[in-house]
Parts: sequence; C-alpha cells; structure tokens
Amino acid sequence: MELVWVVPAAGLLGVLFAAWLAWDVLRRDQGTPQMQEVASMIFEGANAFMRRQYGTIAMISVVVAVVVGLLVGYFDEDVEIGVLTAIAFLIGAFCSALSGFIGMYVAVRANVRTASAATRSLREAIAVSLRGGAVSGFMIVALSLLGVAGIFGLYSRVLDNPIDKAPFLIVGFGFGASFVALFAQLGGGIYTKAADMGADLVGKVEAGIPEDDPRNAAVVADLVGDNVGDCAGRGADLFESTAAENIGAMILGVAIFAITGQEEWILFPLVVRAFGLIATMVGVASVPLFTRENQDPMTPLNYAYWLIVAISAGFLALVTNLMMGEDWGWFFAAGLVGIATSVAFVYITQYYTSGSWRPVREIVRACLTGPATNIVTGTAIGFETTAATALVIGAALVTSFILGEQTGLPNGGIYGTAVATMGMLMSAAYVLSMDTFGPITDNANGIIEMAGAPPQARQITDSLDAVGNTTKALTKGYAMGSAGLAAFLLFSAFLDKVKETFAEDPNSPFFGRPLHEIPLPVDLSGVGVFVSGLLGVMLVFLFSSLAIRSVGEAAGAIIEEVRRQFREKPGIMAGTERPDYGRAVDITTRAALRGMVAPGLLAVGLPVVVGLVFRGLHEAGWIVDTGPQTVAGLLMVGTIGGIILATFLNNVGGAWDNAKKYIEAGLLQLPPEEARQQGVTVSGNPGHNPGHSPVASAGLVVVGKGSEAHKAAVVGDTVGDPFKDTAGPSLHVLVKLLSTVTLVLAPLFIS
Repeated sequence: MELVWVVPAAGLLGVLFAAWLAWDVLRRDQGTPQMQEVASMIFEGANAFMRRQYGTIAMISVVVAVVVGLLVGYFDEDVEIGVLTAIAFLIGAFCSALSGFIGMYVAVRANVRTASAATRSLREAIAVSLRGGAVSGFMIVALSLLGVAGIFGLYSRVLDNPIDKAPFLIVGFGFGASFVALFAQLGGGIYTKAADMGADLVGKVEAGIPEDDPRNAAVVADLVGDNVGDCAGRGADLFESTAAENIGAMILGVAIFAITGQEEWILFPLVVRAFGLIATMVGVASVPLFTRENQDPMTPLNYAYWLIVAISAGFLALVTNLMMGEDWGWFFAAGLVGIATSVAFVYITQYYTSGSWRPVREIVRACLTGPATNIVTGTAIGFETTAATALVIGAALVTSFILGEQTGLPNGGIYGTAVATMGMLMSAAYVLSMDTFGPITDNANGIIEMAGAPPQARQITDSLDAVGNTTKALTKGYAMGSAGLAAFLLFSAFLDKVKETFAEDPNSPFFGRPLHEIPLPVDLSGVGVFVSGLLGVMLVFLFSSLAIRSVGEAAGAIIEEVRRQFREKPGIMAGTERPDYGRAVDITTRAALRGMVAPGLLAVGLPVVVGLVFRGLHEAGWIVDTGPQTVAGLLMVGTIGGIILATFLNNVGGAWDNAKKYIEAGLLQLPPEEARQQGVTVSGNPGHNPGHSPVASAGLVVVGKGSEAHKAAVVGDTVGDPFKDTAGPSLHVLVKLLSTVTLVLAPLFIS
C-alpha cells in the first residue's frame, strides 16, 4: 500500500511534463508567412472536423449512457449500479474525447514549427516533432491513469463500496472510452484516407503534379486528415486501451484479494503503470542526447526506446517485490514477458514495413512489373505477417500464464497474463509519442512543399516522413499486440463478472462460493457457442467492409470535386487561381461522419443481440448453451479473427506505403538496360527524385518519381491506405469494445 501514492503523483507529473513539452514546442519559430498560411488552413480544417465529429459522438454517447444505465439497473435489479455505470460511461467518454482533442491541438501547432526547424537542422526538427507527439502521449496516458484511479477511488472510498466490488462498477468507464474511441478512430480514419486517396489519384496520377502541390484542392484536406485520424483517433484509441486493460487487470485481482485479503492485487496495475509513465519521461528527455546530424532519424528514437525498456524493467522489479510478497519473482518474470512482447512487436513491425528489410524490397521489385504484381506480392507478405503476430501473442500468453501458475494462487495463471499486459503498457506513452510524431512530420513535409521551402529542408522532412510512416506502423503493431493480451484479459474478466453474479444469487447453486471454484465452460462443440463464434468473426469482416467502403465512397466524392475544380477553374493549374480548399474539407467531413455511424452501431449492437437471442433460446429449452457461454464464444472467436485481420491490414498497408517511399527516395537503382525498360532515360539520370538528387551506385540508374514502377507503387499505396489507417486501427478498438460491452451488460445474458 506504501506505493499507492505514486499513482496520483505520476499522473499529475505526466500532465505537468506534457504542459512543459507543449510550452517548449509552441515557443518555437513558426517559419515564413507562407508556412504559417498553410498551417492555419490545416488548423481551421481540423478544428471544424473535430467540432462536428465530437458533437455527433456526444449526442450518441448520452443516449447510449442512458440506455446502458437502464438496462444494467433493470437486469441487475439494482438502480444504483445502473446509475453508477452510466456516470462512469460518460466520464470515460469525456476523458477519451478530451485526450484525442488535446493530441490533435498540439500536433497541428507542432507541424509548422517542425517545418521551420527543418530549414535549420535535422536535430532541431526531430526534437520539435517528437516533443509535439509526446504531448499527446503523456496527456493520454496520464489522463487514463488519473481517470481510472479517480473513479475507482470515488466509488470505493467516497461512496463506500467494497474494494472488491469497485472494479466491476467502473467497467462503464472503459466502455465509454472504447465507445468514443471507436467512432473517433472510424471517423478520423475515413476522413484521412478519403482525402489522401483523392489527393493522390487526381493530383499525382491524373494531373502529374507533386504530392503536396498547392494547386490540388484536396491537399489541405489530406493534411487535416493526418491530424484527425492519426492524432485524435489514435489518441482516443490508446486512451481506451490503457483504461480498459487496467480495469480488466484490476477485476482479475479480485479473485486473489478474496483469498489473501490484500488490496495490492487490485491496485498493482495502477502502480506499475505509474512507474512506466515515469520511465517514459526519462526516455523522451534523452532523445536530443542521442541525436546527430546526418543520421537515420530512427536511430535516436530506438535508443530512447531501449532506455525506457531498461528503466521499466527495473521499476517492475521494485513494484512486484514490494507489493506481491514472496511470489514476486514469478510475477516479475511475467511482467518481463510483457515488456519483451512490446519489443518484439516493435521490431516485427519494423521488419515488415521498413525499406531496410526484405518484405518492402520484395514489394519494390514487384512494382517493376506493374500494379498487379505489386498488389499480389504485398497481399502475400501481409498474410505472412500474421504468423509472427500469432506466435508472439501465443508465446506471451502461455509463458505468462505458466509463470503465474507457479505461485499456487487462485487465478494466478490468469493474473500472470494481466501482469504481462501491464508490463507491455509501461512504454505506452512513448509508443504513442512516436505515433503522433508521424502525422506531425507528414504535415511538416506538406507545408515545406506548399510553401516552396529550400530543397535541403524538403530532404530533412522527407527523411522524417519516411521514419514517421514506420513509427505509425510500430504503434499499430504495438496496439495490436497489447490488444491480443488485453482481449484474453478482458475475456477472463467477463467470465469473472458472470461468476460474481452467480455467487451473489441466492437461487444459484454457486451462491456464496469463491469465483475460482465456479465452473463456466465454453465448449466450441456446443451449437450456440459455435454459431455465436461464427457471428463474431463475421462481425470483424463486415465491420472492416463497411469501414473500407466508406473510405471509397468519400474518396470518390473528393475525386469528383478536385476534377471539377480543375475543369471549371483552368487558372488553378496555371497558378493564377487558388483552389477552393474549404469545399474539399467540407465534403470529406460530411462523408466521414456519415460513414462512421453504421459500423460503430453494428459493433455495439451485435453482441447484445446475440446474447439476448441465445439467452431466450436457452430459457426455452431449445439449446444447452447459456447466454454467457454464447457471448463468450462470440468474444473468443471474434477477437482472434480481429487480431489476425488487423495484423494483415496494418502491415500490408504500411509495407505498400514504404515501398512507394523507397522508390521516391531514389533507392531503387537498376542497371541501365533494365532502367530503359522502365521508361527511364539513362542519359543524365532523370529518373531521380527532384529535391533529393540521390547519387546512384556505380553503373546503376535511379528509378524514382515518374517511372512506371513508381506509378505501380502509388496504386499499392492507395489500396493499402484504408487498410492501415481506417479498418486496421479501428479493429484494435473493436476487439476491446466487444469485451467491455459484454462485461458491462453481463446481467442481460444471465438466465
């Protein structure tokens, strides 16, 4: 108990550290008037979208909170529990929305300052962009920690609920956070990829103008999308992840608390995350010490990450030793498994999405024979990536479970997986910082292009943008890995919630028995469980279909608008007339908001419908499987399908994107004869990327922008955009939302 004070202290310190980072970023030079003008348009567009999106989400959230409160109060036969659940839902929803908005606000202020810094040095540009991203990382993790700890303290201490009941009461907080995160990620993802596709297809492919050319009406919408999707959407996603996983781990601690009477088992997840936040502060502050001019920008980021890993391991040893008594060594080892899993996913994602390794280079070679072979090769590599994901998650769960079992404690194995999940989350603030680093550098690159900055500045922002693509992919890999561990954790928490209901029901044969003694088998051979599992995996694919289709429809509207402006305003291409950026932003906004509603409501509604239908069939005597068992089947199979599909979508999209970047960077170099076959004029080597002026190796020719290989790479990147930035990240939220929905509404499914 001595360490509990660290939780509010670390949370407040995280907020203060984020405030200092924001001050440091905002005091920096904003560059030329041209840069400031572009940045102002991005800021206005992002704010307009966020106001409309969160206005829509707020209305839906209030309705859902009331419905959830009524349902829980009715089926649990306790009005107070229904009210507390509804309040927790609204608090979680508000905190999730706030965290996403803060991340976006600072990111759109950091982009122009990064662009300005790039005109001076790589070192300064890295410092500004990472610190801008770290504001989001620290605010989100700190708010998540303070939110869970605060509402837990309110329900257990102030309202005087038993400490072993409070974790179940605050599940609504995770549900609200997940609900907002899903809509934020969906809406932002649809927006950013629709704008990106529209800008690329009409600008680069049809008009033959540069990527961020100011003559393209969709460029500003594209730059806005980087912020509302990758900053606000991912911020809400990571807030939800840390909150829901924290609550799930606390619920699993209840079973051990019931035997030992020690509150440490419930409070441990909060304490270990607090120390992880402190470790991350040290890592972020160290990045300038590792940065050198003319180096790969990824190098200092990796060094800082390893420093955080080392410090986190030390803190983990301290916390487990002080809070877990004689069994601390086994749980410390389980926590190390989680930290190792985090490292594994970071480097697995780098391997499959970075141009330094075989998969992306294989896709680049496939581009030489056209778009079709590019798509086929990329698809094959995307499927290949699922093997590593499944093996790592499986190894982490089995190992941490076995380590926990060695303690001999009830639910010790399951709690070992919870400790592993908390170990993985210790670096969450830094991983999120690297994620927001991506859209900041992407925006800076666009501002440099649109403002006509010197070529050397573009070279710096291009290198940062390429690294940003990798860091965004890393975050998705990390989020998917943590989602895999968390889904098992939350699934177990759902079963414990059902068992708790049985233990408190005087009419139940399990009345008064400890949770670990109550059987609740989930048999896939049962017809109800099998069918619900089938529906669970169907949900994953149907949800992805709706998300991707929404991107396609919105992109189509943008394409038609840009074509119309080119057609009706010939002065745009001549540079004498300004495009109507605002109209393109408005069209994308409306399309994104329309597209997010159907998949979001499907995700919330299907598990409820399945649970109630199969409860009715069981009560009628038509099937043996109970409502909780069938819902568990949906959770189990749907989660597995979601993890695998998200891995494919995230990694193949990232690989296609960096294959294009590889060619644009002038790294595809061929013998002269092969280059001629690609339509590259060998004399003077005009196949290079203007602004980079890469030097070809002896006897080789650079195949860059404008080549047939580059056009094929653009097609692959376009196909992959809604995969990696819309459907894939949204599935991270979906697999955890399924668990939190069913966890909160468990009384509905119990006969």
